Amino acid sequence: MMTHTTQRFRDDGPQTLKVSAPRADPQLSENRETQHVVDRGDEGYAATLSNRQVQMMAIGGAIGVGLFLGAGSRLRSAGPAVILSYAFCALIAFFVMRALGELVIHRPSSGSFVSYARELLGDRWAYAVGWMYMLNWMTSGIAELTAIGTYLQFWWPNLPMWIPSLVALVILVSVNLISVKAFGEFEFWAALLKVVALTAFIVVAIGLVASHVNVGGHQAAVSNLWRFDGGFAPQGVLPLVLVIQGVIFAYATIELVGTASGETQNPRKVIPKAVHAVVFRLVVFYLGSLALLAMLLPYKAYSADESPFVTAFSAMGVGWIGDAMNVVVITAAFSSVNSGLYATGRVLKSLAAAGEAPRFAGTLNRFKTPAGGILMTASVFLLGVGLEYVVPERAFEISINTAAVGVIWTWATIFWCQLVLRRRVNRGQIADSGFHMPGYPVTGIFGIVSLAGVTALMVLDPQNRIVLAASLIYIAVMLLAWPAVKRNKARHPELNTQDGITF
Repeated sequence: MMTHTTQRFRDDGPQTLKVSAPRADPQLSENRETQHVVDRGDEGYAATLSNRQVQMMAIGGAIGVGLFLGAGSRLRSAGPAVILSYAFCALIAFFVMRALGELVIHRPSSGSFVSYARELLGDRWAYAVGWMYMLNWMTSGIAELTAIGTYLQFWWPNLPMWIPSLVALVILVSVNLISVKAFGEFEFWAALLKVVALTAFIVVAIGLVASHVNVGGHQAAVSNLWRFDGGFAPQGVLPLVLVIQGVIFAYATIELVGTASGETQNPRKVIPKAVHAVVFRLVVFYLGSLALLAMLLPYKAYSADESPFVTAFSAMGVGWIGDAMNVVVITAAFSSVNSGLYATGRVLKSLAAAGEAPRFAGTLNRFKTPAGGILMTASVFLLGVGLEYVVPERAFEISINTAAVGVIWTWATIFWCQLVLRRRVNRGQIADSGFHMPGYPVTGIFGIVSLAGVTALMVLDPQNRIVLAASLIYIAVMLLAWPAVKRNKARHPELNTQDGITF
């Protein structure tokens, strides 16, 4: 046996601790003496996000256009049984959050899974997942901006979608450049509005279903889940499988909690609460809302052109409620774009600090926000505004299907990092944080296999085949660029972003 120095974290900072470790195996580089890993990509930030802001971000961050807009088209294409698709993806999302929670408590970092991948999987994987996450948000942000234009056409049908999208982008870039506190406050109130609105919908819908009230010419009832045009799964099992990719996109942004950890006051107390909050709200808001939507109206009453919540409230004959709900879903889209600018700005800074992104991306402004990364992301979002101009009727679906590929890659990396972390904890090479992924290692392996299966199933849908092919080309370009990136890193040894152990 040998002893080595590692770190145990407390709320008041790291404490050096002597622990026992197995006899070194020459085949395992991770048996070298360890010390606290410090990611230089985290330098310069201000830890100003409060418990109140992070908790509400965790709740509201998972409630975006995937529910407010995307659920309508999925209900129509797969019927009430789409609830099963959302439930399956919610299970994966639950395990993702627990895995991420274990990583964050191990070492809070604004670089989040990119930083953890660098520590646990190596530079090449950190580089790859960082740029795949950029693909996620480049397309997610475009989807959210598209949604803003779609929602406003509820009042102004002839308004070009690209105009409100451009205005929204300018506003949100400004919010993100001002300060992280401004971002956090914006997210707090936006999330609160979403939570209040969904809670109101659930309460009203339960009352209508329990009273069997006539809604839009149909009696609200639990039996509506199976009594319309073909029953619970009118199109069979295949549509339930095909929509999973888009459903995964609906849960994207839950990993934002990890990115926020590097700028959170007392993250080791705040983040576990946020993780538990996300899981509970996923079940209540997503599965509960979808079930109630299917109980209120026939699934064919919903469409991709309008929020299903607006459709449901309008069918109740109270027009102003539909208008109010439209304000809420516009706010949700604003919130999601805001989160995307926040997350990608931090990830790009982490990549830039390692020499894996342009140096400009690592620039902080006087407000201690990563202005370079935020502006780079905003420039890509502008391309999305152009997409709305060229193919406005398909911009949303194209964007979310592409974004889902980035989400899958990101979530798989989180699972993999957690598996490696726990293995090293069990070997005594890293201090045990006390926050564990349940069911290790089965749950992590289940998550990776499930995500791989979702990717494979994309070939069954012609449109998704194109998206998958384009995503694979993007991945190939990134990997082909790696040797050049590696040579640049070798010429600049200061771009090793982490002090301490490099696995």
